[in-house]
Amino acid sequence: MRMTTGVLRDVWNALGGPAALAEDIEITGEGQFASRYRVADLAGAAAASAALSIAELLAASKAPAVSVRADRRLASFWFTSSLRPEGWQRLPQWDPIAGDYAARDGWIRLHTNAPHHRAAAQRVLGDAADKDAVARAVAQWDKADLESAIVEAGGCAAEMRSTEEWAAHPQGLAVAGEPLVRAEFRDAERPSAWVPRPDRPLAGLRVLDLTRVLAGPVASRFLAGYGAEVLRIDPPWWDEPAVIPEMTIGKRCARLDLRDAAGRAAFEALLARTDILLHGYRPGALEGLGYDAERLQVLSRGLIDVALCAYGWTGQWAGRRGFDSLVQMSAGIAHGGMVWRQASEPVPLPVQALDHATGYLMAAATLRAVTRRMIGGGATQARLSLARTAKFLTDLGEQPPGDAFPPETAADLSPEVEHTDWGPARRLKPPVTVAGAPMRWDLPAQKLGSAPPSWH
Repeated sequence: MRMTTGVLRDVWNALGGPAALAEDIEITGEGQFASRYRVADLAGAAAASAALSIAELLAASKAPAVSVRADRRLASFWFTSSLRPEGWQRLPQWDPIAGDYAARDGWIRLHTNAPHHRAAAQRVLGDAADKDAVARAVAQWDKADLESAIVEAGGCAAEMRSTEEWAAHPQGLAVAGEPLVRAEFRDAERPSAWVPRPDRPLAGLRVLDLTRVLAGPVASRFLAGYGAEVLRIDPPWWDEPAVIPEMTIGKRCARLDLRDAAGRAAFEALLARTDILLHGYRPGALEGLGYDAERLQVLSRGLIDVALCAYGWTGQWAGRRGFDSLVQMSAGIAHGGMVWRQASEPVPLPVQALDHATGYLMAAATLRAVTRRMIGGGATQARLSLARTAKFLTDLGEQPPGDAFPPETAADLSPEVEHTDWGPARRLKPPVTVAGAPMRWDLPAQKLGSAPPSWH
């Protein structure tokens, strides 16, 4: 697993972790995805970086040294889905009109999973109601003009660019100037009285999770797996039914509207007792609600504030709505896959690797901030983006030829049955192992809004 270890060193260095720690991890799991890009190496390295951060936290608490293992095959399977329903089925992942379409001068992707994003696209395209009608409407547009029109209407779309085109684009240049993980530290305060338990390292930490869909929920799912109390907050109108069974394991899920007085009061009461805030609002959005960095620190001294966005934190697109599949189109990944396969249409990654990898990096950045706060006090603000993770992946270069992953077997599944809100299910075994501290979840996956907005 030499190649994955090299990627891990790069990731761990970007996180600011001590180099020696990355030399001691054991990485297993043969095979790879059918892709131009080194997705399995990214999966193994991203998951391993989060596990290393657990080991670093334990070492800083003077606990005995622990061994860490990462299975890049299982990590890659987790990038697809960890949940195996028994006697029920999940809803389709994509809205019926989401997908790639041929414009007059190239390809464009429409992301319409959220009803308001679908409505925005249909306003631009003349209320096209099915894929055939959308295809006919898109064919009348130049891709850049259609992308701009849908974005301006409040929707989500991305024209396909090559990596060279993205590298020369103003936003591609802005993203290239950003670090993979940007961390900023505030002046030291009194160190936290909290210390980790060797068997359940994050027990006693409270995580307020304001993230959606995949990347942020991957991070909070990892933290919950090591004992953190995670409370997910969604607005009253939000739902993402296809992915909620996958992402809410170990968490309680409540609803608040931060635009009304009662919701803000409840949120601020929660924040006052929060150790870690995860959010995926576009740059400036949380500030627009009155919660800039200064206000957050007033409400919760020493708060660890970790956030992600789609298109980076600087540049003209910093506030643009986006998702993994759109960033793949913008940043040249789908075009690179098309050229590699000699296909006539976009070829994205076989999994939503930008989401999942960024989620594990968020978890690792969070844990390194916990360690820093435990040792010397102070607060950390960390920022990541899907577009910067995309650059990291493309910079790794083309994947060399290799064998596919061995197929999944019953031995890859945990023996326990998870009684989710939708029915019984099994999960894949965890992709990482920290000796003496097994990853496990205290709560099954549950529906959004199924819990009150309060800490235990």
